[in-house]
Amino acid sequence: MGLALFLITLSVLFFQMSWWSLLALTFSTYQFYLLFESFGKVIPIRNLLGSFMCLQMLIGPALAYNGLDQYQVGHFRMQVTEADYFFYVLPAVVLFVLGLNIRAGNYEGEKVDFDKLDQYISNHKTLPYIFIAVGFVATYLSQWTGPGLTFLLYLIGGLKFIGLFLIILTKKQLNYFTTILVYGSVIISSITSAMFHDLLTWGIFLIAVFCLKYNPTRGIKLFGLMIFVFLSVFIQLIKGDYREVTWRYDKEGDFETLGETVQQQVTNQELFALERIAQNNIRINQGAIISNIMKYIPDKKPFAEGSELLDVVESAFLPRIVSENKINAGDRDFFMKWSGMIIGRGASMGLSSVGDAYINFGVFGGMIFMFLYGLFFNEVLLFLSRKTSYYPILMIITPLIFYYPIRADGELHTLLGHLVKSCFLIFVLIQFWKSFFYLNDQKVIQPR
Repeated sequence: MGLALFLITLSVLFFQMSWWSLLALTFSTYQFYLLFESFGKVIPIRNLLGSFMCLQMLIGPALAYNGLDQYQVGHFRMQVTEADYFFYVLPAVVLFVLGLNIRAGNYEGEKVDFDKLDQYISNHKTLPYIFIAVGFVATYLSQWTGPGLTFLLYLIGGLKFIGLFLIILTKKQLNYFTTILVYGSVIISSITSAMFHDLLTWGIFLIAVFCLKYNPTRGIKLFGLMIFVFLSVFIQLIKGDYREVTWRYDKEGDFETLGETVQQQVTNQELFALERIAQNNIRINQGAIISNIMKYIPDKKPFAEGSELLDVVESAFLPRIVSENKINAGDRDFFMKWSGMIIGRGASMGLSSVGDAYINFGVFGGMIFMFLYGLFFNEVLLFLSRKTSYYPILMIITPLIFYYPIRADGELHTLLGHLVKSCFLIFVLIQFWKSFFYLNDQKVIQPR
């Protein structure tokens, strides 16, 4: 009933919008509602996966088809009709979300057992601080190593966030110094590099941890949501010009340069101009790339029938020492081969899981693949859940595992590679220090 009323309301307010777009926005709104409700209950990995998928595969394209595409040019415009696009992508996203949740039960794999976590940390009081120290050292060293070790050190660098989350969830009072130290570092690195994905993603996980700790009211959550959305939109609007200033004109990335960029946009009254907002829709519209793929395949290139997926799986699961010719992250030639798009050197775009599914299996086969893809993530979470009884910190480590896979616009081999390598890293840590990570005190714990 609620969804029906919402659909009718949208059709009245946007009477020129097609039913395809209305259905896409309705499902996306419901997914975001589930994400909002899950804050304070769990670390919402499933709903983050679903919400990011909806944002970039459904909302961005719906906005493009309903007026914003006029501000785009060339390959960045939608290349197939609205009906053709949503006929494939909408069921694919729905099936992906279904696969994520079909065996999830009561948030299995996302719930934090506070009692066992408290018990474990009380026996290992220094562990969170060790994680933070190791994370900072790894982040520092990653700047001076070759590509073979950079990704591993990047993963280990994420332990500083896990250490902070453990402190927040197991200490009665908030450690302001540690929080500012950890998130101050990611703010500075984001401004220096003009890359804000780390800041936004780890910011979402910090909000989730705070909600778990303090269980805020819906009103407070709504207020926090409004602030986060504003900051996210602000970053999306400003980062293009900021990158141009720092990358193209080689100006140092710092707070002063960022402030000057913002001031210039405000002075020119361009920051929140409708045309500027519309142009930035391409940053959340992964559908533009998928529509290029759908136009290119099978008209100009036949379906891969699994061959492209084999390359993706090989790249994700096999180390380079075994597979010397595997796909590189941001592989320009691989992207152009299957999308039909021509991109400049230095540009990096991903086909995405939805795009890879279509390339290999077409419309209906792609839908089935997306269901299995969601089911795969679900099984990883369920496996971690089964091990939580013995290793209670695993549920706090899930953000490290899914930090990159929640991106809907990423390359499938990079997403899976991150998940595989992070799981392997955790497996190695536990195997080498099993007695340390194992909760061996099985005494009965009184409920909190």
